[in-house]
Amino acid sequence: MGHTATPEARSGGLTATEHRLANGLRVVLSEDHLSPVAAVCLWYDVGSRHEVEGRTGLAHLFEHLMFQGSAQVPGNGHFELVQAAGGSLNGTTSFERTNYFETMPAHQLELALWLEADRMGSLLTALDQQSLDNQRDVVKNERRQRYDNVPYGTAFERLTAMAYPEGHPYHHTPIGSMADLDAASLEDAQEFFRTYYAPNNAVLAVVGDIDPERTLGWVEKYFGSIPSHEGKPAPREGSLPAVMGSQLREVVTEDVPSRALMAAYRLPQDGTREADAADLALTVLGGGESSRLHNRLVRRDRTAVGAGFGMLRLAGAPSLGWLDVKASSEVEVAEIEAAVDDELARFAEQGPTPEEMERAQAQLEREWLDRLATVGGRADELCRYAVLFGDPQLALTAVDRVLKITSDEVKEVAAARLRPDNRAVLVYEPTGGATEEEEGEGA
Repeated sequence: MGHTATPEARSGGLTATEHRLANGLRVVLSEDHLSPVAAVCLWYDVGSRHEVEGRTGLAHLFEHLMFQGSAQVPGNGHFELVQAAGGSLNGTTSFERTNYFETMPAHQLELALWLEADRMGSLLTALDQQSLDNQRDVVKNERRQRYDNVPYGTAFERLTAMAYPEGHPYHHTPIGSMADLDAASLEDAQEFFRTYYAPNNAVLAVVGDIDPERTLGWVEKYFGSIPSHEGKPAPREGSLPAVMGSQLREVVTEDVPSRALMAAYRLPQDGTREADAADLALTVLGGGESSRLHNRLVRRDRTAVGAGFGMLRLAGAPSLGWLDVKASSEVEVAEIEAAVDDELARFAEQGPTPEEMERAQAQLEREWLDRLATVGGRADELCRYAVLFGDPQLALTAVDRVLKITSDEVKEVAAARLRPDNRAVLVYEPTGGATEEEEGEGA
């Protein structure tokens, strides 16, 4: 399996250099001349955990506003310029960060850097009530399409609200509430941007077919004059006890294709050995068709049509273990839940077999290699480790930490965390209102 390879061999000899501009912008460069492309990735240290009650959804709203024009690039120009140059682009928002990224033909790298600097430095001059109202409507529509009007669409939001108590910075999801989006004023938006969209609150990674010296010159030229901003409040404390202490449950009766059992378990924070051990445990239990839960529920018992167990890694709060089982027709959720608990208890007692351990480590290694294999994926990982853990170099050695975890550590974390008194449970019961045709489409 090649687990004896050096980190450099495994990550293809990748290296990264770090620089910091006078205004505080952190810059990470990684050369790779395999293909004539370059990726630009910009992480701002702001996500939904930085929002305050009554003003949720601002971080995600800004992800949209950043594509609405800046001083020298009106309207939809950012998209148009990048795509006309043969590039691709997007942005995403999470609990812990907002990121923007472009992958360009290498000779168009300067354009991407100029565009990112223009909106970091001058978005406020273009932000008006009309663009705010416009994008607020877009986000509300996104909420309807992706959350409110799709089967199981609000599951993530409901489980998050149960897993993190009221007042916790992760209690609400990045999409935000309709009421809060309506309440956000232009002044709220301007203040949010000034506070968080500053160079000293960002990490810029450029990866690919680049000349580092010339690239750094462009970064200095376009970003160097943007003033830093002091006074950003520290994110609110997100730590919680290791175990919830009791099981939280909610039954949702909705027009869904089938019964479902979903649960969120409280797991160790990202960046720890325990988090890597938990990731391996969930991979053995629910990561794909060779996993224990798939074998038990889908193959053997035939009580479920799908069973997965994945990990949402979080750095500023406990991570979540995400269980998702869709029931076969007529099967009661209680039967599935008993089988899940049986499997988890057995795993906590015995731990993984050597074969399971090897397969899970190989699976996580492959996923890591896949992320690092593209210039965009590598730029994103470098930003992630720089913003969340202070060191982009950790991205290049992440898999070594996973491969050093022992089966005893995996067994220990399962015994400590994968227990009924450490989960929020969501049970879906169909209303019976769906037609057979609709059920077929939703399945």
